[in-house]
Amino acid sequence: MIPTAKCLAQRPGFVKRSAEELARFTKMAWNLETLSVPYKPYYLLDFTDQNTVAACKTMADRAVGGYSTANLDYVPADPATNTPAHARFHGTISTKLPQNWKIQRSGYAAFRNQDRGFWLFGRLYWDVDPYTYLALRVKSDGRRYKVNIQTDSIVESDIHQHRLFTHHHRTPRLSSASSSSPEDITSYSSEQGEVVPAALADLPAENPSYPSNAYSHTTDPTTNPDSTGWETVLIRWNDFVRTNLGFAVEPQTSLLRQRIKSIGIGLTDRVEGPFDLRIHRMWATNGLSEEEMEEERRVCGLNALQMTGKEWAAAGIERPSLAEQEGEALSRLKGLKKRKDEGDAGGEKDSF
Repeated sequence: MIPTAKCLAQRPGFVKRSAEELARFTKMAWNLETLSVPYKPYYLLDFTDQNTVAACKTMADRAVGGYSTANLDYVPADPATNTPAHARFHGTISTKLPQNWKIQRSGYAAFRNQDRGFWLFGRLYWDVDPYTYLALRVKSDGRRYKVNIQTDSIVESDIHQHRLFTHHHRTPRLSSASSSSPEDITSYSSEQGEVVPAALADLPAENPSYPSNAYSHTTDPTTNPDSTGWETVLIRWNDFVRTNLGFAVEPQTSLLRQRIKSIGIGLTDRVEGPFDLRIHRMWATNGLSEEEMEEERRVCGLNALQMTGKEWAAAGIERPSLAEQEGEALSRLKGLKKRKDEGDAGGEKDSF
């Protein structure tokens, strides 16, 4: 696809975008980065740049007559408190229905980047195929946010989603592999009894088969006075769930990592009241580099991640996907059902 002169005139910055992409590809080829696992960060949305914040759009049910609000503001760095420059996503959720009788549900707010426009070889997408994780450095109020990713898919309204699990959602739970109590699988069921994908559950799946200190934090910012409240959340690209209009759909397809159009965060928990989420950066990674670890410790304090990406690889650490964890939980469900059926059958025999 070759953009026309009219299209280029409507999209300022075409030359700049083309130059930046060509420079990035040239650097990758010169350094032979495609021959090894990349450990340098690939920044997608860097909110330390005020222009990145200005280039995002907010959405709320107010657009259809509702009463929820959404704002995305740039907050400059504060050296006195060691706070980095970041974006503040805030507003109010209201479930009050608008006057339009066709609207039966309300109470949502979200933001995402604007379409990235065109460059020399057509529409501009993010290609994160060489990377395993999406990293987000955030400071959360504990509400149930979701990370939303839109790709150049066949169904344009499809969105791949994953819950933004922070320290607020990591509660102490029994992690014994032999445990099969119903409490262990509540995060996989909705209020209506249907199975909910682990990536969209209210609590993160618990799995003791990988060292948690590599991926989570050593302290709880709500109780640790030395904590900054900032934390880095890692989400595997393969863990995102395909949804449409807010519901998981079948068949599930992998996220098209070579053609990502937009990334954003939404709040659809329909809990009335204010919300406040701070976002420092979003980037693709295979684990933090040595340089990133210095910033990680400076910004997140005692809640910093404990290992670099190369240390993960050297230790042979491979975090199981949520699909694998979900499969284990469903296996436990089947085991419980089988034992229940056997117990019912035994009771019937005793009655005779």
